[in-house]
Amino acid sequence: MSELDARNRLVLTDIGVDYHSGGETVRALAPTSLTIDPGEFVCVVGPSGCGKTTLLQVLAGFLEPTSGTILVGGQHVRGPDPDRGVVFQQPNLYPWLTVRGNVEFGLRMRHMPRTERAATADRMLDLVGLREYGRRRPYELSGGQQQRCQIARVLATDPRIILMDEPFGALDAMTREKLQLELLDLWHQRRKTIVFVTHSVEEAIFLGTRVLVMGAQPGRVIYDRQVSCKGDNGAQPDSRIRSTPEFVAMRDEVAAKIYEAQGVIGSVVAAH
Repeated sequence: MSELDARNRLVLTDIGVDYHSGGETVRALAPTSLTIDPGEFVCVVGPSGCGKTTLLQVLAGFLEPTSGTILVGGQHVRGPDPDRGVVFQQPNLYPWLTVRGNVEFGLRMRHMPRTERAATADRMLDLVGLREYGRRRPYELSGGQQQRCQIARVLATDPRIILMDEPFGALDAMTREKLQLELLDLWHQRRKTIVFVTHSVEEAIFLGTRVLVMGAQPGRVIYDRQVSCKGDNGAQPDSRIRSTPEFVAMRDEVAAKIYEAQGVIGSVVAAH
């Protein structure tokens, strides 16, 4: 890794999050330390309530941790920043703007000249296959197209890190698989650092170069492994990889960790 890459690492040191409810303190995230290198595609899975979204909100700067520090490129994270783009489960596009207007929005907030931001928006719409939909309104798009538009809007501002909170969770299976392939293609082209939260073990292994499993009560990382079944450097797979012995073995290993986190591993083993 180059010196420049090392300076652009995302480093969490003893990050903890406590909530106060009904006079009690609830630990949502136990002190967690984690290093994510530039260009990694890190997928986070785990049972409901294990702190996946809490972790993502802390990384985005939406939620201030109770303890610990987060550094991006050596700088403390103290709130939201354009260098950390967020793709939500629901597209949250502005309905009064066109598709192109939505993609241009962040650039307009940065006072980028009109011709430059229009050219940037067109490039991003080309990248996600929506160039011909630029004049439409968000409500004229399908759910998958709206997610592509949201991804294009994030990419347009050229963030160093992209944080994705179950962005394909509400889509049908065929659309979800198509967007998984398109996201992988975008990642291979641009090599952004991505942190991707999902409930799907298969999705995590198919997309990620690295998979984290979180356990609950309190939320914490209980498993952290590189995805080796796709070859070196996260070589771009197609859907057939899902049936390979290496993929299936890792899927079962990750699933077992999630069952363990839920305290049901004994019954699962007994069932087999």
